[in-house]
Amino acid sequence: MTTSPTRPLPVVQLRVPTDEDAHAWHRVFRDPDVMEFLGGPAELSFYEEITARQRMHDARLGFCLWTLLDGDGEVIGFTGAQPWPAEKAWGPVGEIEIGWRLGRSAWGRGYAYAAALATLERVRGAGVEGVVAMIDDANVRSVSVAERLGMTLAERFPLPGGTRHARRYALSLRDA
Repeated sequence: MTTSPTRPLPVVQLRVPTDEDAHAWHRVFRDPDVMEFLGGPAELSFYEEITARQRMHDARLGFCLWTLLDGDGEVIGFTGAQPWPAEKAWGPVGEIEIGWRLGRSAWGRGYAYAAALATLERVRGAGVEGVVAMIDDANVRSVSVAERLGMTLAERFPLPGGTRHARRYALSLRDA
């Protein structure tokens, strides 16, 4: 069960990523603090590949990691859901992962929560029965969003490399 907001939620828009969004994501996510728990900033080619993959997911599944826009139509990050990649040798292979990543200028303003709520509504509408969120232990902002969404801690485990830990949160969308 999600918690009620203590302030009005910001206006968010979600759209299927465009070719241009690869450049916008690269710009928004080049901040090392934004990428602290995700291996550091990535090259433009990474975002070109991921936006193309998200367009494919949306066409095939009806959901993806959507480009997140604020009320003025500015790209502030992404949110959405996608199947956990089968090529990863760890994690919830076969499950649908919900996620969010925002540029620093959008932190602490309710965008991640508002966009995650919209994502849950969309994936539920696409017939998804449950989602997981994979979050680095130290990422207190993302942990807070997951818990505010009503997700429950399903497991805690060491990340590949053995120096850090992560959490898998889960949320059933049946009868929700």
